[in-house]
Amino acid sequence: MSVDLGALGRNWARLDRLTGPGVETAAVVKADGYGLGAAEITGRLLKSGARTFFVALADEGGAVRRAAGREAEIFVLSGHMDGDADALREFRLTPLLNSARQFRTHQAELPGHPYGIQIDSGMNRLGMEPSEFIGLREELLRGAPSLVMSHLACADESDSLENREQLRQFRSATDGLDVRRSLSATAGMLLGPEYYFDLCRPGIGLYGGQPFNEAEPVVSVKLRTIQHRLLEEGEFVGYAADWRAAGPRRIATLAAGYADGILRIAGAAAKVFADGTPCPLAGRVSMDLLAADVSHLAEVPDEFELLGPNQSIDDLAADAATIGHEILTCLGARYERRYVDSEPG
Repeated sequence: MSVDLGALGRNWARLDRLTGPGVETAAVVKADGYGLGAAEITGRLLKSGARTFFVALADEGGAVRRAAGREAEIFVLSGHMDGDADALREFRLTPLLNSARQFRTHQAELPGHPYGIQIDSGMNRLGMEPSEFIGLREELLRGAPSLVMSHLACADESDSLENREQLRQFRSATDGLDVRRSLSATAGMLLGPEYYFDLCRPGIGLYGGQPFNEAEPVVSVKLRTIQHRLLEEGEFVGYAADWRAAGPRRIATLAAGYADGILRIAGAAAKVFADGTPCPLAGRVSMDLLAADVSHLAEVPDEFELLGPNQSIDDLAADAATIGHEILTCLGARYERRYVDSEPG
């Protein structure tokens, strides 16, 4: 696995230019930097100009704090859960409080410690209901929250009426407050200035994923060839014998499987590439192995491209009926990782 930190930094800069002056561009580095290494990802984004970071859980904050230094602000999207106080204090993390209960817990366990607030504007996943927020608003604001945020459910569908409704709900609850506000991740940023507010928090767009079309790919993956063999017509490959050779075929066995994020559901829809030539998978993806039909190749290479110039995370995701986020975060720990910092072009 090769992670291009230069491309990551340029993606952040493009998104930062999109919103223009007066709007801060933060960075979402949860799930170990979308599976690519939180420390390395955070360090490079800091070099690019990011000063605010978002993680999902307090336990993720340590690696980000060590990479980001003392001055960066690190928000925890899950808020203040039971058992979080030590990590929040030690790593100076700012929980985004999601309920009155979390607010009371935070007051009791970490009085005077910074916090933000998350409001549910319609997604019904995390955050205080608007009525709950309004009922507690005086108390909440007395502690000078660092940020009030919400999250769009349908931002990747630019014509969805839910975007306008969530914008209305968020404005109704927060207009007139002297607090920084945030509504948009990557897709929300592409909806236009109405959705920017004071801070945007891109995630997948930093890592080369849709819907940010201007993003450069950040990760490439090559898989090693273990062996290859000739099959006669009618012979099968893999579990359940559900792929059979329609004629003489050459099959290569590669050293990766669903334990390495190559989702089993992709099956025969997925492909790998040999010097730009697509090679369809043959048979089911196993835990540690997959097979590719290489009958059309003059020579079988020592390695195949899974992700790279010929296949993006979204291409591979489409074959597995999922999204690029899942592909990235499922890649796993067995890859030999190499970090590069490329120059533009």
